[in-house]
Formats: sequence, C-alpha cells, structure tokens
Amino acid sequence: MTFQTTPYGWVLRILNLSLLILFPIAWFAPLMRAGLLPLFGLSEISVISGLQSLWGSDVFLALMVTLFALFAPYLKTIGLALLQFGLLDHRTSPVIGYLGKLAMADIFLVALYVVVFKGIGLGKIEIAWGLYLFTGCILASIELSIAQSRLDVTTTTAKA
Repeated sequence: MTFQTTPYGWVLRILNLSLLILFPIAWFAPLMRAGLLPLFGLSEISVISGLQSLWGSDVFLALMVTLFALFAPYLKTIGLALLQFGLLDHRTSPVIGYLGKLAMADIFLVALYVVVFKGIGLGKIEIAWGLYLFTGCILASIELSIAQSRLDVTTTTAKA
C-alpha cells in the first residue's frame, strides 16, 4: 500500500483518525437502560460498565468482550491509519480485515443480550444513543477499510 496524497485519501485518513476519538466516547456512552421490573428505575449500561460487571462474575466472557469491544476495533483503526500513512507494510492488510470482523462480533453479542432479556419478559430494556454510536463506529471502520482498499486498487492500476 502506498502513501496516498489524493484529496480522497486525505478524507479517508481524517475519518479514520476521528474514530480514535469516537471509539472511547462510545465505550463510556450508555448502550441501553435496563431494569428488572418496569416499576423500578432503569440502570444505564455502557461497554465499560458492562465489562466491570463481567469481571466479577465471568472472567472468560469479560476477556472476550474486551477483545471484541475494545481491542479489536481500536487496533484495526490504528493499523489502518499506519497503512494510510505508509508506516505499515501492505501485507498486514488481511490481519486488519480480521480485526474488523472480530469487532463486529460485539454488536452481535449486544443484540443477542437484548433479544434474550426482552424475550424473558421480566425486565425492561431501552436502547440508548451509545449503542447507535458504537454500531456506527464499527460500521464506519469497516466502510473506511473497504474504501481504502478501493483507493489502493485504483491507484495501483493507474500507475501500471
């Protein structure tokens, strides 16, 4: 992968670097509000508060969610930035693609929890803005990777 100096390349870099700020915001933002019974108040749950709860009860699941929710998307974003600025070899692109797929697994976990909890009928769950932000960050990261790949193919083809 070569260092792109096109305006489109710069836009992709800026959007990717913005994810380095947006991901931590999404981790602390409320994903949902949940309560055992509709009569009681709802507690806000974020990625970080959910991880804190998991560390006390299920360490393996906490490690998996930490990998999927924190490390995978952030490492993918950093890796893509390094590729965009020519600081990482293009042969690492498949690894960065796999990190993006791991990051999407976390969205599946959250959706599964919401469906199971609502299906039981004992509690109440309200989706909060953080879930949309977190999902948007993951989807934006995937789309930026695809756009960067297209730009690289176009640039390589134009040079040949």
